[in-house]
Amino acid sequence: MRHFEHLAPSVRNGLFHQEPVAFDAGSPARTLSVALGATLYAPGTRPSLAADVVKQTERGVVSMVLCLEDSIGDHDVVAAEENLVRQFAELDRAGAPAPLLFIRVREPAQITDLVRRLGPAGRLLSGFVLPKFTEDRGVPFLEALTEAEAECGQRLFAMPVLESPELLHLETRRETLAGISRTVDKYRDRVLALRLGVTDFCSAYGLRRAPDMTAYDVQLVASVIADVVNVLGRADGSGFTVTGPVWEYFRQHERMFKPQLRRTPFAGPAEELRTALIEHDMDGLLREIQLDRANGLQGKTCIHPSHVAPVHALSVVSHEEFSDAQDILRPERDGGGVLRSAYTNKMNEVKPHRAWAQRIMLRAEVFGVAREDVSFVELLAASVRAGA
Repeated sequence: MRHFEHLAPSVRNGLFHQEPVAFDAGSPARTLSVALGATLYAPGTRPSLAADVVKQTERGVVSMVLCLEDSIGDHDVVAAEENLVRQFAELDRAGAPAPLLFIRVREPAQITDLVRRLGPAGRLLSGFVLPKFTEDRGVPFLEALTEAEAECGQRLFAMPVLESPELLHLETRRETLAGISRTVDKYRDRVLALRLGVTDFCSAYGLRRAPDMTAYDVQLVASVIADVVNVLGRADGSGFTVTGPVWEYFRQHERMFKPQLRRTPFAGPAEELRTALIEHDMDGLLREIQLDRANGLQGKTCIHPSHVAPVHALSVVSHEEFSDAQDILRPERDGGGVLRSAYTNKMNEVKPHRAWAQRIMLRAEVFGVAREDVSFVELLAASVRAGA
C-alpha cells in the first residue's frame, strides 16, 4: 500500500515532485508510525465491516481501528467479537487489499482470545489499541500482546491510548507520565504509536469543544498534550510518535465565529471546495491538523471517512519544506552553521533544525513531496474528487 494510490497515475504525476513510497505491515516500525496517517475508527458491531474496510481502502485509508470499547455498548461486546471474527474471515477469503488493521479491546484477555479465534485470518491484523493506558493498567495488556505474538508467530503492535483522569489531573500527571514512560520504554519494540484520548480528557471536566474551536483552545486539554509530547515525544531517540486527537464533527452546525479558511488559497475553481469544507465544519479540522503538527503530533484519529483526505493532504511535505530539509542534512554541513534557504525567506540553522529536517524527510518518504506550485488545496481537491 501507499498513500494516494487511489489517485490515477497521471494525477499523482501532476501533484508530486516525489511520490510516496510503498509500505506494508512488515515495514519498519519507524516508517509505519508515520504512515498511519488518518486512522479511521469503526465500531466492531457493523454487519458490513469487511465491505467497509475494502471500500475505505479504495478511497485512500491505510489504517483502521475496529473498536470493541467506547463505540459500542457493554451488552454488545460478545456479539461484536463474534462479528469481528466473521468479518476478518470474509476479508481473508476475499483477498482484496486491506489497510493496517488494529482492534481496540477493553481487557487484556481479549487480545489472546481474539488472536486464537481469528486463526489464519489473523494475518490481516497489525495489532491492538489499548484503552485508558497507565503503568498499572498497561502492563497486563502488553504482556498479553507478547503472549499472543508468540502464539501466532507474527509481529503485533500496540497503540496505547492516553486518556485516563490520572493523566489529566495536575496532582497525578507527573507520576502517571513517568509510569507510562517506563512501561512503553520497556516494550518499545511493540509500541507503534501513542494515541491521545481528548474526548475522555474533556469528559473529566464536563467539557466539549465546539466545531469552531480546536483542542488547543481548551487550555486543560492543551496543557496535557504539551506535557505528553514533552515526556514521550522527544526527538532525541527516546520518544514515540504521538498522534493527533479525534475531530468529532462532520456536518454543519450553527456558527458563532467566522470561518477559519482564508479565501486566497481557494481562489478560482477551488472556491466551491472552500464552501463545502466550511459547510461541513472542516475548516476547524484543518486548523487543528496544522496545530497538531506545530505541537509535535503526527497523523490523527478519525471517526468519519470525510476526515481522511484533509489529514493526508496536509501530511504531504511541501516543496519548500523538502528543500530546506535537504539543505540542512547535506553531509558537508555536519559541522553546523547557518545558511539562507533556497526560497530566500528564512534562516536554516543546521544543528538546531536537524531533528526537524529528519522528521520532514521521513514524512516525505511516506506521504511524498508536492510539486513547487502545488498546495494542500490541489492535493485535497484531487482526493475529494477521487473519493466522490
